[in-house]
Amino acid sequence: MKNYIELSYKDFINEIKSKIYSAKSKAIISINREMIELYFDIGKEIVTKQEKLGWGKKVVEQMSSDLKKEFGEKSGYSTQNLWYMRQFYLTYKENKNLQQLVGEISWSANILIFSKCKNSQEQEYYIKETIKNGWNRNTLQHHIKTELYQRDKANHKLTNFSQTLSNELSELAIDMIKSEYNLEFLDLDKQAKEIEIENKIIQNIKNFLLELGYGFSFIGNQYKIQLQNDEYFIDLLFFNRVLNALVAIELKIGKFKPEYAGKMNFYLNILNDKVKLLHENPAIGIILCTDKNDIEVEYSLYNTNQPMGVSTYTLQKNLPKELSKILPSKQELSKILDLK
Repeated sequence: MKNYIELSYKDFINEIKSKIYSAKSKAIISINREMIELYFDIGKEIVTKQEKLGWGKKVVEQMSSDLKKEFGEKSGYSTQNLWYMRQFYLTYKENKNLQQLVGEISWSANILIFSKCKNSQEQEYYIKETIKNGWNRNTLQHHIKTELYQRDKANHKLTNFSQTLSNELSELAIDMIKSEYNLEFLDLDKQAKEIEIENKIIQNIKNFLLELGYGFSFIGNQYKIQLQNDEYFIDLLFFNRVLNALVAIELKIGKFKPEYAGKMNFYLNILNDKVKLLHENPAIGIILCTDKNDIEVEYSLYNTNQPMGVSTYTLQKNLPKELSKILPSKQELSKILDLK
């Protein structure tokens, strides 16, 4: 009887804790939404008074001083923040849809989006992704800096998902894969070897998971699969919670070759037969190359029976020619620093 009472109480207290946490989360969201609406209204008032009365910078500075005296130095009414409120209003005043969404994310996230993103489509993308994935400011900043919107929304993603997966799973998989992955954080030259790239990814696995996107967890590198007496090794193996599937990644230097698709198809067959659990969806493959011919990729994927996609990755962005002539190379810069 005692154990039964203890178990009942444990379930009861856990349920109460869950309700408290839920209520706190709702309260925080509600407070944030109220604050965002207030900032939007303040921005509107500033713009209206400037248009009607010709107010300039000095009035906003005075406004900041008076509000800080009333509500404190750390109340969020600095001159810069008031200008942000003005920009916030001007950015979304004609867009009722985004006005509804902006209250779901923090003010710091909003500032990043309306100050860095070029158009309403890009702004909507980052707002929705921040809500969906729970991105903090640093994560959002990383994705904006690496132009995730442009890469994620590329019209032509090279996959065979629509032929090898169910409609629902295919849509999720297409949304998951990017046409290009930004691996600049590895700090490697374009001449780096495959093993160097792989080792650097393992050392920077957190950043790589961030680049892959939501729902990925790392299983291992050089993951061994066996077929009778022969052993094979997958460069990188992940699991994606959204897809409920293993995701195998093969890293390649240079241009895509048709035989890469055959090799990946082989690996996925073994993963599905030897590693995949019964409740999981079919394993998916991503071949990462530094270059590809789209038509060659399409023909290579045409008759493969396992789901896979081919994407490119960048280690370094190309500098404009005029800048590359002026700036020192990495090796030259190292020599200069060594001399100092």
